Amino acid sequence: MRNNSNAKILDLRETQIAIKSLKDYFQRDLANTLNLARVSAPLFVRPETGLNDNLNGEKAVNFKIRNYDIDVEIVQSLAKWKRNALKKYHFGIYEGIYADMNAIRAEEFLDNIHSSYVDQWDWEKIISKIDRNSEYLHLIVNEIFSVFKRSEEYINQTYPYILSAKLPDEIFFVSSQELEDAYPNLSGKERENAIAKDKKAVFIQGIGGNLKSGKPHDLRSPDYDDWSLNGDIIFWNPTLNSSIELSSMGIRVDENTIVDQCKKTGNEERLTLPYHKDIIEKNLPYTIGGGIGQSRICMFFLEKSHIGEVQVGVWDDETLKTSYDKGIELL
Repeated sequence: MRNNSNAKILDLRETQIAIKSLKDYFQRDLANTLNLARVSAPLFVRPETGLNDNLNGEKAVNFKIRNYDIDVEIVQSLAKWKRNALKKYHFGIYEGIYADMNAIRAEEFLDNIHSSYVDQWDWEKIISKIDRNSEYLHLIVNEIFSVFKRSEEYINQTYPYILSAKLPDEIFFVSSQELEDAYPNLSGKERENAIAKDKKAVFIQGIGGNLKSGKPHDLRSPDYDDWSLNGDIIFWNPTLNSSIELSSMGIRVDENTIVDQCKKTGNEERLTLPYHKDIIEKNLPYTIGGGIGQSRICMFFLEKSHIGEVQVGVWDDETLKTSYDKGIELL
């Protein structure tokens, strides 16, 4: 983590104003580009519905609505809920939704880009079954990247002393297997750093399934993304001198891949849950969707060194001391 040279330019109050301005611009452009309508989102769901995101096995924060003896879980993402909502709200093909997703991840390891509080735009769009291919996936990635590019231009015009042109003209596409072949002696995170430093903006496709090495590039829950048609949007962050993932997204599982992926991970018991049964029985639309980190976008474009500079959080004593010593003001 390096000291942020812009800390004296954007003080705490100015940072708050800049965050609001950037978020407003980005979500409007995202909605217009992908044809998305904003909807309200749940903060918690019943675990027996199967709608919560199991992530990589992390236990969701849970509580009981005491007067009614109802058990609920804080959402970990809206990946499954959105697909269900698209049907419930009667959206049509190539129409979609987005929502502000706020989550608590109690098992998260805290560092300069991770906190226990997650804020992101979760979006989902109905597609045709024939769109379940790499060409359509890349089309949507390019559209999202165009939103990032316009947001960069907007924020640099608003704050001209911020470093311009952090992003290249085009995003680079690479599969996770191609990346492993190119950097066989590096870990998944090290490969991301290497390719992001070289290309500045990259979409790594195919995350969740085992590669030739016998290990996946990274872990993914088996019941929402199709592991061959998903990926991460990763930028090179010169403020941190490392890569930063700003979006995880993909074409969602169909009636076949959800069964196959759950079997591969030993999660067959999930297939009896209402959400999973609806996919297997083709009661839900085919979709593409993902999440885009709000605080991480603010970190990247406002050139902040710690996520605590753009969101209010709770930090351990070591983080507080290290940040203070480096002149980083946490909210």
